[in-house]
Amino acid sequence: MQEKIYKVMGSAGAAALTIGICVLAGGIVSGVLLIVHGGRLLKNKGNVTF
Repeated sequence: MQEKIYKVMGSAGAAALTIGICVLAGGIVSGVLLIVHGGRLLKNKGNVTF
């Protein structure tokens, strides 16, 4: 019985670690994209006419 619990705990820990890495990578990618697009907006704000 205890062996089954250890296997379940191990797989749950691995899944949590995998999901955490994916969330971290997604956060870094979205942050970089926001910085790049914000820089483009600031660079081209003088070209806007109303």
